[in-house]
Amino acid sequence: MAKLYNPKKLKKLNGGLLAGKADALVDKQLLQRVRLRRRQLGQMTMALDIESASRRVPEGSYHVSRKVDGEFTCLAWNNGEICTLNPGGTIRANAPFLEEASKLLKAAGIKKALLGGELYVQRSDGERARVHDVVRVARNPADKDEVAQLGLACFNIYDLDGKDLSMLYDDAIAQLQQIFKKGKKVHAVETIVVSERKAVLKQFKQWVLEEGEEGIVVRSDTAGIYKIKPRHSLDLAVIGFTESIDDRAGLLHDLLLAVVRPSGNFQLVSRVGGGFSEEERASILKKLQKRVVDSDFREVNSDRVAYQMVEPGLVIEIECLDLISRTSRGNPIDKMILEWNTKDKRWEGIRRLPLCSVISPQFIRFRDDKDATADDVKVSQLTDIVDIPEIDRKAEEINLPKSTIMERVVSTKTLKGKTMVRKIMTWKTNKEEDSRDYPAYVIQLTDFSPNRAAPLKYEMRVSSSEAQIKEFYSQWQEKYFVRGWKAVE
Repeated sequence: MAKLYNPKKLKKLNGGLLAGKADALVDKQLLQRVRLRRRQLGQMTMALDIESASRRVPEGSYHVSRKVDGEFTCLAWNNGEICTLNPGGTIRANAPFLEEASKLLKAAGIKKALLGGELYVQRSDGERARVHDVVRVARNPADKDEVAQLGLACFNIYDLDGKDLSMLYDDAIAQLQQIFKKGKKVHAVETIVVSERKAVLKQFKQWVLEEGEEGIVVRSDTAGIYKIKPRHSLDLAVIGFTESIDDRAGLLHDLLLAVVRPSGNFQLVSRVGGGFSEEERASILKKLQKRVVDSDFREVNSDRVAYQMVEPGLVIEIECLDLISRTSRGNPIDKMILEWNTKDKRWEGIRRLPLCSVISPQFIRFRDDKDATADDVKVSQLTDIVDIPEIDRKAEEINLPKSTIMERVVSTKTLKGKTMVRKIMTWKTNKEEDSRDYPAYVIQLTDFSPNRAAPLKYEMRVSSSEAQIKEFYSQWQEKYFVRGWKAVE
C-alpha cells in the first residue's frame, strides 16, 4: 500500500482524530500541489455583492452552489490510504467522514484522487455551519461525538486516477455527485444548474436572504467563478490619512483604519479610499490635518505616499465584501499593533500579530455616536465573520528571546590623516519561531568614513540558513577588508 503520511508523526487528539504537520507527508510535493490549487481558486474567483452580480455576471448557464462556511482543504486518497491536507500544511486522519469517504472511493473503483472541498461541522441544532465551529473542533475536539460532526463538502476534482477535471466543472461535479451520492458526512456541494443570470440572483435570494446561508458560488467552464455574498458593516477607528497628489492635491486619498484590542492598543486592519464624494474628500482632509500627531511607525499607501497619523477618536462605518485571515499558502495575515502614548501624544509601534485583510472596503459615514474604544471598535466585529488565529495572544506579554552574536570583526584604515572604521557582525535572532517579524540570521556591515559626504553607511542581509549567513560573512571579509585594513579586535 502506497503511503500518504507517516502516522508516527501525527498527534492523537480527543475523540481519536489524528493531526500533524506537512513533515509527516511521504510525498513532499503534495503540499505544494494543495497550495497551488488554493492559489488558483483565489485567482479565478471574483467576489461580488448582489448589486454587482446583477451587472457583472454574464448571461449564460451556471452551476450554483451553496457556499459552505468552512476551511478549504483537499482530500487525498492513494490505494486505500486517506487524509486531508490544507494549505497551511495541517494533515488530518482517522475521522468518521474519512472512513466514509474511503468506503465510497473504494466502491467506485478509484485508486488515486485529490479532491477540493470545505471541511465543516454538521451542527446538530440545524443551524448553518460556521468556520469558527470547524476551527475549534478540528484543532481541539472535546470528544468523539464532536469529531463525528466533521463533514466534507467536495466541490472540485484535481486528480481522479490521473485525470484533472478542475477546468471541466460539468464533469467534475457530476463525478462527485455520483461517487458520494450515498455519503452523509462526505458529499458533493449542493448544486443546481441554471440557464440565466436572473436565476442566479433568484437562488441568492432564496439561499442567502431567506435561508441565511453565507453566500453562493457560481461556476461556469467559460465564464469563470463568482462568489456572491452580502456586504458586511464594520465600525473602525481612523488613525491616519494621505492626501491625493498632482492635480488632485487638496483632496483626501484614503484613510488608515484600526480596531481596538481589549488591551486598549490599536491594530491596523484596513485602508479605505472608496465611497467618498468630492466634497467629503475636501472637508475630511481639512478636518484630519488639524489632528496630525507624531509617530515612530510609518506606513505608505498604494502611491507610496506616507500616511500622516492622527490623534485617535474618530470612528467611521465601512462596508466590505469579505474578510480573509490567511494567505493562499495558509499563513496568517499579520497586522501592526500600535500604542497611543497619551502623555507624549504620539503613536508607538509594538509588533505584528495575526488579524485579517478587508476585501472591497467602502466608506459609508462617520459614527459620531461612537468612540475609538475597545467597546465601540471591537475586534469581535472581525472574529464574528472570520476565524483569526491567535487572536487572544497579547502583544505586551510576548517576551522574545535575546539574540546571539555569532561573528564580529572591526577593522580600521587611515586615509588623508583620518581614520575609517568598518565592522561586520552576524547574529542569530532566536526569535524566528516566536515572531514572523524576525529572520533567523542577520549580517550587517557598518561603514564609517569621515571623508564622505555621508560618513555612515550600512548594508544588511538576512537568511533562514546558518550556512548561507556564514558564506556572506566570508565573502564580505574578502570584499571589505583589503588593502590596508587592520583588525582592531
